[in-house]
Parts: sequence; C-alpha cells; structure tokens
Amino acid sequence: MTILTKNPQRILIIQTAFLGDVILTLPLLQKAASMFPKATIDFLAIPAAENLLESHPDISRLWIYDKHRKDRGLKNSLRLIRALRDEKFDLALIPHRSMRSALLARSANIPERIGFNRSAGSFLFSKVLPYPFDIHEINRNLHLLQPFGIDSSERIFPTLHFEDQDKENVKQWLMAHEISSSSRYIVIAPGSVWATKRWLPEYFGELGDMLAQNGYKIIQIGGNDDRETSEQVQAAAQTSFLNAVGRFSLRESAWLIKNAQLLITNDSAPLHMATAVRTPMIAVFGATVQKFGFSPYAETDRVIENNSLTCRPCGKHGGHKCPIGTFDCMKTITANLVYHEAEKLLEKMNDATL
Repeated sequence: MTILTKNPQRILIIQTAFLGDVILTLPLLQKAASMFPKATIDFLAIPAAENLLESHPDISRLWIYDKHRKDRGLKNSLRLIRALRDEKFDLALIPHRSMRSALLARSANIPERIGFNRSAGSFLFSKVLPYPFDIHEINRNLHLLQPFGIDSSERIFPTLHFEDQDKENVKQWLMAHEISSSSRYIVIAPGSVWATKRWLPEYFGELGDMLAQNGYKIIQIGGNDDRETSEQVQAAAQTSFLNAVGRFSLRESAWLIKNAQLLITNDSAPLHMATAVRTPMIAVFGATVQKFGFSPYAETDRVIENNSLTCRPCGKHGGHKCPIGTFDCMKTITANLVYHEAEKLLEKMNDATL
C-alpha cells in the first residue's frame, strides 16, 4: 500500500467521539510519536476531553472542536477549517467514523487522510483501510498506521499525564476524609450516559456494603450528570460511602482511580481511565458486549456479563431503555456475583504483593 508521505512532519489526529473513544485513541498518538520523532502531532477533540489531553507530552497542539455549541454551523466550522489549513498538515489519522471528521480533514487540504471504510465519509479519504472487527479498539486504531509498516497487534496501553496540582487536590480531599496513603479504598463508577449500560444502583449499594465489611472505604465517582444515580446508590446502601461525583476534574478522577485497590464500573469512561492508569477493575456489561472492542485491556481485569441472553447486544452504545422491557442483562447480574469476583481479584493482587 503506497502512501504519499512516508515521513510526515505535521500530523493531525481527529477524534471527536465520546471520552472513552478519545482515551483509546491515545496509543495511536503515542505510537505515531515514537515512529515519527521529528514530527509535530496535533490532536482535535471535543471540549469534554480537554482536561485529559492538555497535559499529554505527545500532543503539540490540542484543538478543541465544540461541534454541538460554539463551533456548530457552517460559519463557525469554516473558521476552524481555515485555521487547520494554515497549519499545512501533511497527514491526518481519522479513527472517528463520522462524516464530520472526514470532511474536516478534506476541507483542511490535508493531502494524506487515512481512515476506515466504515466511515460515513470514507470517500473523502486518500487511503481507506478495512475496518477490523472483533479486536480491541486500541488495536483497531493502530491499524491506521499499517501503511507505514507497523504491527497493529502490538499491545500499547494509553498513558495519562498528571500535574502536581492534580495529585495535591486528590491528596487533600482524601486527607479531609481521613484516608491516608496507606488506606485501602475501592472506587465505584455507577453512572453512564446510556441507561441500559448502568448496573442497578441498588446492586452497587449492596456491593459497596459487602466490600466495606472487609475494611475498604468506598468512593463514588462520576460527572455532574451522575449525581442522581450516586444518590440512588447511597440510598440503597447501609454504609456511608464517600462521594466524589462532580468533585474532580478528569485528571484528578484518574489519579484517584490510579491509587485505588480496585475500580468497579459500567461500560463507560472510567473503565478506560483505569486502563490508562493500570488499576485493576471489574466491568459490568449489559446492553453492550466485549466483541465491540471497548472492554478492559489488561489480562487481570474482569468483565461480568450474562452471555445466555439472545437479546444482547441491543445497541452499539446502549440506549435509554431496555427494548424488550426486561433489563435482564443487568438484573441477572447480582451484587453477590460481582462481590465474589472482586474478592478473587483482590486476593490475587494481595498475593502478588507478598
């Protein structure tokens, strides 16, 4: 497969999907940076990802594309396109499969534009690659570098980069809640944009109670939109959990996860944050399935799902309600089941540290 630019000097990565998608694009960024050490690499993402990306050393310039608000509409898009043209990029890597992403790269006059054939704007690419199914999204994104001769099966974890203030803010909050550096705590992330990807709040509450009986502090995390869910979790619990929902920035939340013994989460952004900071996790999958490629990446992590249901998956991203009205994909995964998996994982980790 021939390419126009064998040694690109100005590279743009376009990923304007959800936060989890952005995190899983970081290995593509990191690999490109190691392959082309003399190149400058810019990254275009949504506002929600700014805090997580702005400190990454492999990003020369972070472009924020507020596609639903500030940059919405032809006039505002043209302003961004003109600015991108001025940068004279010679290569665009486009894992996002939207027409908008493809159109941005083409309109910015970037000569080499590599994306997947599943993209709505694939006809705007200079190189169209087959979309690989049934592999992890990290390695799927790495396929975009195959024209340069890389092995896309290489195992590369995303990395996040923290500032001292991030660490200090989390440290002070933990100290205020009487959690020292030697304390054991478990983070739970009960929220999700999609209702069918949320394990039942009462199950999270019950599970937290069981873990608290083993001496672990339980900390809830999430964004402002997860406040109601976190309140439902606490209402279902007998133990008082610490609530950091809406309290921290993304980097601070990731640092909190990094120092936890375990994360228990839905199929949502905290899952991918834990992958990036290498914290062991248990992920509960309902509407979605692992073969989509967004499951935990480390071999020690666990996914709990009901594989006996023929209705799964019911959508790539989940939905706002169960299409058949049963929600069995989540209801059949009991707190007891997740607790026993957590117990085994924690015991394995403790043995490894002895």
